[in-house]
Amino acid sequence: MMEATNLFANIPVELKQEVVEKILRGKTFRMERIVSHGHCSKETFWYDQEEDELVFLLSGEARLQFEHDKSLLWLKPGDYVHILAHQRHRVDWTSPNESSVWLALFFTR
Repeated sequence: MMEATNLFANIPVELKQEVVEKILRGKTFRMERIVSHGHCSKETFWYDQEEDELVFLLSGEARLQFEHDKSLLWLKPGDYVHILAHQRHRVDWTSPNESSVWLALFFTR
């Protein structure tokens, strides 16, 4: 029998570090649930990923920064962004008052 899983279930009240959970993996993709609660990248750290990433913010608030122009992108629930492979970026800020739940799809083209 199939069982449903809820993306908002089992979120700890206090998080010492961001939680990353694999949901699904295929030959050319992987999907993860990420939960942040006031977490962000170190000031000098930039993600430089081999795959594209399509990231959806489901709850909370967050701010991404992109290295190529230092722009800041504010995200609210329902927002999503396609980050190309090797587009250096970092999580500049996530809400300290609530959990920010992300759904991230990493894929190669």
